[in-house]
Amino acid sequence: MNAPVTASEDLIYSLEDGIAKITFNRPQARNALTFAMYEQMASICETINGDRSIKALILTGAGDKAFASGTDISQFRAFKTAQDALDYEARIDRVLGALEQCRVPVIAAIAGACTGGGAGIAACCDIRIGTEATRIGFPIARTLGNCLSMSNISRIVALVGPARTKDMIFKARLVEAPEALALGLLNEVVPDVATLQRRADETAKLIASHAPITLEVTKEAVRRIRRTLSRDEGEDLILRAYMSEDFREGMDAFLNKRTPNWKGK
Repeated sequence: MNAPVTASEDLIYSLEDGIAKITFNRPQARNALTFAMYEQMASICETINGDRSIKALILTGAGDKAFASGTDISQFRAFKTAQDALDYEARIDRVLGALEQCRVPVIAAIAGACTGGGAGIAACCDIRIGTEATRIGFPIARTLGNCLSMSNISRIVALVGPARTKDMIFKARLVEAPEALALGLLNEVVPDVATLQRRADETAKLIASHAPITLEVTKEAVRRIRRTLSRDEGEDLILRAYMSEDFREGMDAFLNKRTPNWKGK
């Protein structure tokens, strides 16, 4: 048995009997991620890739209100130039790419809201387990007026198809657990948070007992089959969203808890 290791107060990493766990630990902010938390998650994935004793990884959020609500909006205050927007999306692509390509199966234990970048993180995971109160979506058309990274768009389309991807984003709606299960956004739904954590642990232990190379090559084969848009293919789209007046308006409205006034420019 291994002693728990704390990556930071905001992102807790522990390892026990070959099962690694990352906990997003900002319940007061609905587990919104700072840039430092993204980097810590990528670093942990690199550590796992180099440690063959680790057999599975669980991601979860502290509390019962949210798995993760995406990037902390205050992180966007420093955005001034086109390069800031491109650098941000490059960071997200790199970090989520590291998670998606993590050697071991990754299980998301999703309690409560799983939105924006949090839903992007969940889409990188191999198995997603939710509760009856879980809700998943990308409400950016209602909140910030930005856009998803090209890799996130690719993952969501691969999971639910083009029509349902547009339906979710255009309507800025959160998909309730029964529909998420039917669509493939969730693999399993359990009644409550206590059952969720137990079920995630059981699933991780089951997977850890299986042939690791079989799991590893199957995971990589599935990843290779899916077509992922490159950042270059979507650079114009990223700049169109993040350099718009609407994004500035959306960010200011969000931080000041008011309704944004969209102008389409």
